[in-house]
Amino acid sequence: MIEKSELLSVPVFAGLPDDQIAWFIRHAEELSLHPGVTYWREGDPADAMFVVLEGEIQSRGEVNGETMVGSTKAGEITGLLPFSRLKKFPFGGWATTDGRALRFPANLFPQLVKKMPELANRLVALMAERIREITKVEQQRDRLIALGKISAGLAHEINNPASAAKRATSQLRDTLQRDITASQELGMRELTEDQTNAVEKVESALKQQHDGALDPLAISVLEEQIDSFLRSHGLNDLWQLAANFARKGVKPEQLKPLFATLDRDTARVALVKITASVEASNLLAEIENATTRISDLVRAVKEYTFMDQSPVQNVDIIKSLENTLIILNHELKQGITVVRDYQPVPLLVNSFGSELSQVWTNLINNAIDAMGGKGELRVHTRREGHCVLVEIGDNGPGIPPEIKSHIFDPFFTTKGVGEGTGLGLDIVQRIVLKHKGNIQVCSKPGDTRFQIRLPLINSED
Repeated sequence: MIEKSELLSVPVFAGLPDDQIAWFIRHAEELSLHPGVTYWREGDPADAMFVVLEGEIQSRGEVNGETMVGSTKAGEITGLLPFSRLKKFPFGGWATTDGRALRFPANLFPQLVKKMPELANRLVALMAERIREITKVEQQRDRLIALGKISAGLAHEINNPASAAKRATSQLRDTLQRDITASQELGMRELTEDQTNAVEKVESALKQQHDGALDPLAISVLEEQIDSFLRSHGLNDLWQLAANFARKGVKPEQLKPLFATLDRDTARVALVKITASVEASNLLAEIENATTRISDLVRAVKEYTFMDQSPVQNVDIIKSLENTLIILNHELKQGITVVRDYQPVPLLVNSFGSELSQVWTNLINNAIDAMGGKGELRVHTRREGHCVLVEIGDNGPGIPPEIKSHIFDPFFTTKGVGEGTGLGLDIVQRIVLKHKGNIQVCSKPGDTRFQIRLPLINSED
């Protein structure tokens, strides 16, 4: 038999009147806990609250595809609480030790609220605390998922230019060796000043010439013309050199100055040197472009996360949006066309910069999902009085009218199990409100727009 003192030792019951404690004990069922015995199963109707007096009850179940484990020790409450909308137990519960517990049926909750109002208030506070803890876990999970997606995308984005730089570096080593060998051979031929000038002039002209934007057929025709020109001067085995020149858009007449001043064998060596020198220049440009791309990505990541910067600062909205688009480029380039419409004036907001990055990321990711990865993403900014308007839109199917009023509700999601927690837009709204702004949504098939208004600094100007 449960004594009043035992229940009063449980924190949520502490200090309650004896008659209320007695009423609760009369209407509760005493349970003996035994290790390994299950007292409710995942999916069972949520029909009772449990007060653990001795021992421990462990709970286990899946939330959004992840296994969650918790424990309720002596002096703690588990199960359904008054005013909860829980219909089924999300976890199973079983004892891990010997002990005792009270099971209070949910159908008596209305009477409990009347008989024990102070207890009801405490249980509501307990439920609120549970919700905060669950929300915190889910938000952390969402952040980790987002970080994982962004990290995978960035790894791919960085790997491409890094691989290009590595490939170009490997080719450059062989190219430089050919250039050195040909230069040494030309040096041994003791060219006159006019001959040297002719070689240098052709080499300089070809280095400055950009790759020809030719189609494969035009390149093939040009390659044949260059090869025919070289054969006409007795050089019958330089087809690879002809192919390299053709891809760069070189015309046969650009090579004539060499044959006007050099004999056939010297012209051959000069052509090998010029080809190697031009190729080395192109490879260096590739390496420079690749490393610049990597540097730009690293800069974008630092600015996106506001690494090494103060948490609160004046944030350039357009720059913040552009950094987010760079970070998400791996998802956008698969079939999303980005349409930008920025008002060309500074739009500065005093902000927790990394939080605004999270707002843009969530909204853009939602737009990508809504369009199934293919469509038009529209990013628009303009000044409206003392505020900046940021509009992120898409041409997806739109938000059904029956769910539009719920999209900012915590845990509301239309995605399948394991695909989303329903906290993305809730987090967006919380961040916008934290910045003293507001968010609205307009949606119809083919045109969904999330509009965020944030106060500008010096907005009185």
